[in-house]
Amino acid sequence: MTHSSISQIIVGVIVVLQFISCNDKSEKTKAKNIPPLEMDVFVQEIIKNKLEEASAANKLDDSTGLYAMQVLNYYYEENDYSPIWSSKGKWQLSADSLMGYLQQCETDGLFKDDYQFAELQTLKKLLDDDSLNRKDAEQWARVDILFTDAFVHLLQDLKQGRLQPDSLCWINNKTQQETFFKDYLDKIKAGQSLYGIVQSLQPTHTAYLALKKGAAAFLQGMDKNKYTYLSYPSNDSIGFLKTLVTRLNESGMEAGTISEMDTTKLRWLISTYQQTKGLKPTGKLSASLVSFLNNTDQEKFKRIAITLDRYKQLPEQMPEKYIWVNLPSYYLRVWERDTLQMESKIIIGKPNTPTPDIYSEISDLVIYPTWTVPNSIILKEILPALKRNPDYLTKKGLGLYDNNGDTVNPRGVNWTKYSKGIPYFVRQNSGDNNALGVIKFNFNNPFDVYLHDTNQRYLFKNQSRSLSHGCVRVQDWKKLAFYIVRNDSIQSALPDSLKLRTDSIMSWLAQKEKHRVFIKQRIPVFIRYFGCEAVNGSILFYEDIYNRDKVLREKYFALK
Repeated sequence: MTHSSISQIIVGVIVVLQFISCNDKSEKTKAKNIPPLEMDVFVQEIIKNKLEEASAANKLDDSTGLYAMQVLNYYYEENDYSPIWSSKGKWQLSADSLMGYLQQCETDGLFKDDYQFAELQTLKKLLDDDSLNRKDAEQWARVDILFTDAFVHLLQDLKQGRLQPDSLCWINNKTQQETFFKDYLDKIKAGQSLYGIVQSLQPTHTAYLALKKGAAAFLQGMDKNKYTYLSYPSNDSIGFLKTLVTRLNESGMEAGTISEMDTTKLRWLISTYQQTKGLKPTGKLSASLVSFLNNTDQEKFKRIAITLDRYKQLPEQMPEKYIWVNLPSYYLRVWERDTLQMESKIIIGKPNTPTPDIYSEISDLVIYPTWTVPNSIILKEILPALKRNPDYLTKKGLGLYDNNGDTVNPRGVNWTKYSKGIPYFVRQNSGDNNALGVIKFNFNNPFDVYLHDTNQRYLFKNQSRSLSHGCVRVQDWKKLAFYIVRNDSIQSALPDSLKLRTDSIMSWLAQKEKHRVFIKQRIPVFIRYFGCEAVNGSILFYEDIYNRDKVLREKYFALK
């Protein structure tokens, strides 16, 4: 070590000791007018003090919260509290890169206000424009903490999204704090490209990238006017009426104020609005009308953001082959190496019996299946009907069986004594009139849900197809069955195994024989709820059938 280096260290130590010995008021005084060569020493000590003060409340001060307190404490301590975004009173290039990205982060479905963009912008401008402020170590320490907090928050949102519970967030996981977050903070500190980091964190699914591209185009042409969101139904009728009048005024209706409102005028306003929008002029307030009023470009963008986050909950690498069921689209698609192999219309669960999100694998096919009615349907529909009419099962083509499989006469049972379940099975025998149709696709799941044909094939003509008890009915069931069997047979060592299996299925269908076909090469099944997708360069928005987007919007994006 040279004599010059030793002298610099001694000077630094003396400066820090002088700084620590001052009271709070003199600390701030001494933190000003710091020469560039001494700046980082002062900034280090102030960062340490600020983090110690902030740790208890997760706040930098009364008006500024911190998102990533645990990561901040860990990383700064590991690096001796040295600044990340500046050096010797000058910005690192990474600071400009981060500000530039936040300025346009909407294209990735993010909201810059989540990352304290306004305060960062103010502080950065202050330090850019004012030579006195550039000598203020207090300001450099504060802005360094805020930049780091924003960057860590960004890492979390880009990698995992915002929709999982706190218990699963990497930001709260000690291992991830010491690996994932540390790794990327090291990279940004070493001068690695922020753009490269941002791209590396996001999903590579083709549909995700297409939706991002569509989002950029959507943002360019979107109506950026802000409209009042209507939360409906509401327990506060007066409060709701106020927001409704405000919303109608925003639409150019000249609705006036709530003090001028009566039933007649409200009906007239609603009817006039409906006419201008090409809706049936009922003059009545309804959930569908509120949904129409809420369907602004601002709200559509929130649905894009929600959907982009849903992609982050999928595996980083999707299987080579898989069955994709997107419930709001009413379509099933089979993908193989990002190539669409087949698609089919589907019927899904009604809003009061919604189809759940599921990941599983096709285990077997059943030709001409019987249908054992799930207990949930027995409780909600069959038991109340039996109490009214013991002949209900006969009319519906259903049989009643005891635990030994023996037939039970429904007329001989006192149904009034049952309320939480019945000690019998309700089953429909196989046949063309069976509710499952002529084929059933089984996959393990805790919801007793499966894919199947239906005896009500005419329902596929409906535009809205949320009509089942929760299972997914498949229009092109034969194509799906043969794809699964073909995939299984390709792996077989037997010659002509595909022909043998498809011929067998065709024969069983013709003879109306019940058979189970076990699948060795199981194909994954993803049942998901994605409220929009990119189609031919534009974004197609689906009806929020189960209000799942609405729930997430109000939980995570209400103030965005």
